Amino acid sequence: MKKLFLVVLVLLLILTVSAEADYNVIDLGTLGGAKSYPYSINNNGQIVGDALDSAGNWRATLFDATGKGNNIALGGSGSYATSINNKGQIVGKDNDAATLFDATGGGNNINLGANSYALSINNKGQIVGVVNSRATLFDTTGGGNNSAFCEFPSSALSINDNGQIVGSYGSRATLFDATGGGNNIDLGAYGIALSINNKGQIVGTDDELYRATLFDTTGRGNNINLGTLPDGFESHGKSINNNGQIVGYCDAIGNTRAMLFDATGGGANIDLNTLISPTLGWALLDATSINDNGWIVGYGINPNGDYHAFLLTPEPATLLLFGLGAVMLSKRR
Repeated sequence: MKKLFLVVLVLLLILTVSAEADYNVIDLGTLGGAKSYPYSINNNGQIVGDALDSAGNWRATLFDATGKGNNIALGGSGSYATSINNKGQIVGKDNDAATLFDATGGGNNINLGANSYALSINNKGQIVGVVNSRATLFDTTGGGNNSAFCEFPSSALSINDNGQIVGSYGSRATLFDATGGGNNIDLGAYGIALSINNKGQIVGTDDELYRATLFDTTGRGNNINLGTLPDGFESHGKSINNNGQIVGYCDAIGNTRAMLFDATGGGANIDLNTLISPTLGWALLDATSINDNGWIVGYGINPNGDYHAFLLTPEPATLLLFGLGAVMLSKRR
């Protein structure tokens, strides 16, 4: 009984702590400039995006997830890293060309073709993006045998491990026929489909409703309006992980706010700013990607007033709470 009392007491103390802050915030820094922006995090916690260097140039960046500032510049001026898979392969754009980046920063990048932009890479190494305003599956060798699978204007924005591809076609959110046969599925909204997980769940934005949306993959229009915050007037869905967790942001009075959405559409959306300690001095503006561990990246205003990329990781107290709860249940049984 005494041991049980002690466990309950510890749980209560942890609950008090976790109610104040569920996530820790790590400032991902820059390349010596003032700003940074993350686009993608994989399940190993590797993060890519872009950051300003000391000369004021945006450069594709592999961020140091510890926040110690050992960020790696992957490309030249005007380069962007948009997606990283669980193997650490990174794609984006460099010198007006879709690029498969050398993750060491050694410069052995592979040019995937001119007038193009690589936007997503899955764990099989398949890469999609845009060539001359057409959705395209890239030749990963850089040999130029890229395959455009939709007419102008179209954009391929996300590919899952099953080879399903989403994006937009003629300003309509679209699930593409990757064979190029034209059997694309209109997802029932003027807008954009930004992310598809391995279960085929698709999230993006309905531009008529100005709302983050979980799309009906059949194209029958039974889309789920994910809503916004009580003082928000529009919202945008950016990323969905394989657990169905969705992040993005809402436009609200005063500023944008990073959000974790209620995937049921029930409206129990969470302002991520309420899950961090206010003493940290951060304003989280946008959540851009979430991995299967629930780690979230985005950008916001740090305590110094700079717009920096951030990483949200669960507080140790939150993890310990789950562990102790499991111990109590096993002892009761």
